[in-house]
Amino acid sequence: MLARTELRTPQRRRCERCEREEVWNERNDGWRIATEDGDRKVGNPHCIHEWDIDGTFSPFE
Repeated sequence: MLARTELRTPQRRRCERCEREEVWNERNDGWRIATEDGDRKVGNPHCIHEWDIDGTFSPFE
């Protein structure tokens, strides 16, 4: 019997340069700015974002 493989996708990401945070929005199929205690984590709008999702993230379980 073959083992079932589950594909994982990131649900949250943070820019390592400006600390912008985003969460995955299933309803809109896209990333949205995260909020924490009512504050939007927008970071720097002119930043070329360096997301914290790198080669250590394994998409398969």
